[in-house]
Amino acid sequence: MKRVVIFASGSGTNAENLIKFFHNSDNVSVIQVLTNNPRAKVLDRAKNLKVSALSFNRVAFTETDDVLNILKNNNPDLIVLAGFLWKFPERILNEFPDKVINVHPALLPKYGGKGMYGMHVHEAVVANNERETGITIHYVNENYDEGAIIFQAKCEVSSNDSADDVAAKIHKLEMEHFPKVVEKLLNK
Repeated sequence: MKRVVIFASGSGTNAENLIKFFHNSDNVSVIQVLTNNPRAKVLDRAKNLKVSALSFNRVAFTETDDVLNILKNNNPDLIVLAGFLWKFPERILNEFPDKVINVHPALLPKYGGKGMYGMHVHEAVVANNERETGITIHYVNENYDEGAIIFQAKCEVSSNDSADDVAAKIHKLEMEHFPKVVEKLLNK
């Protein structure tokens, strides 16, 4: 059985989608959800789906080995960032080489980097009159949104789309593609 740990910071719709996708799988299990936000809705979603969920603070993540030790104890085959907003510490990346992936709400390398997440990305796409956008699933390295690209999916942006319209299109792409890409990576 392949083991997945999900990191999220907010509402947790991608985490919930992944948990549900693998719920009846004989090959993959989401074993834990970790969050840096003790008030994140993802904690409720995980609890409702009977998946262990914990929150942690910045000290536990960046200055001690607390989160690293949780990961070592879980021995995940893949660590999935699903709306997780903090930069991942190099010592965790070194412990789990090529096992940490992220979904980004744009076609990297466009609209990536520090501060480019969620509505910030969609607002920039609309402000720059882009005609297409999409999602990028990529490996995580020591820099924001610069890891090797695994998969991209595109959607059209029309001239009258608002940032909310773009967000809805991106959310649809994430729901459709993210679990399938995770499954494919685990079955390599």
